[in-house]
Amino acid sequence: MEVLLYTILTLCALGVLSAVILYFVAQKFRVDEDPRIDEVEKMLPGANCGGCGFAGCRGMADALVRQDDISSLFCPVGGGDCMKAVAAYLGKAAAEKQPEVATVRCGGTCEKRPRTNDFDGAKSCAVASSLYVGETGCAFGCLGFGDCVAACAFDAIHINPATGLPEVDADKCTACGACVKACPKMIIELRKKWPKNRAVYVSCVSKDKGAVVMKACKAGCIGCGKCVKVCAFDAITVENNLAYIDPLKCKLCRKCVNECPTGAIRLVGMDPLPKAPKAAPAAPAAPAAPKAETAPAAEKPAAAPKSGDAPDANKES
Repeated sequence: MEVLLYTILTLCALGVLSAVILYFVAQKFRVDEDPRIDEVEKMLPGANCGGCGFAGCRGMADALVRQDDISSLFCPVGGGDCMKAVAAYLGKAAAEKQPEVATVRCGGTCEKRPRTNDFDGAKSCAVASSLYVGETGCAFGCLGFGDCVAACAFDAIHINPATGLPEVDADKCTACGACVKACPKMIIELRKKWPKNRAVYVSCVSKDKGAVVMKACKAGCIGCGKCVKVCAFDAITVENNLAYIDPLKCKLCRKCVNECPTGAIRLVGMDPLPKAPKAAPAAPAAPAAPKAETAPAAEKPAAAPKSGDAPDANKES
């Protein structure tokens, strides 16, 4: 009985001693947290999507409070209004950033990019891309298994069963970039968001030569450069057999859309420009009528001598 009592007393003493030690250690190494972090976190949307580059909104709030220059920080879900409110509360300057939207740069529908095989494995783009090029002849196109759909926390992207391609709902998209990171083929890009969801972009990322592209996909870019010639704003470049439209330079003039021979340049939210009618070939000129040959003028007969006139002869002296 005494052994049991001593054991209990000893454990109690050790517990109290450990508690005292832990208390002093906690006080010694205590880190005071800025109360503004909690307030800034409340201003953020709380999506915890990682689009800002941090694991969650708490990490973003901590960075906003601690950094003097917050121009490099931006919350894509909250947008410019949210950042302005946070900057006003902290007394700092927020960077202006244009709204963006996720854009699927692949036009290889089931009709234009026929399947050549069937993938009998895990229905995952990451798995399929690690094994082979895909179910079609294009090694750059969308695999269509929906990793981007699973990564989107805002229900803004879905696979169209008719085309086999992902489609983005621009009204729901927050440009968090989760789908961009999830796509192993890198066909999803964050581009400038125009009013009324208008857009002009090259819906192809293939860097193969034109002949190879046309065999695999009838809607691919062949790098012909016709779009570059008609662009008056220097917004289109061709590199590695692929055209690219810079969204910051593009003015939505739509001239490039009519020039693209394969339809790789996609137009969204606008009607295409009317195509100028082709000039009819000029009719061949009628052959000139041959000139009529004029008969030589007949010599006028000599005038008969009048009566009484002397004959035209030398008179004898």
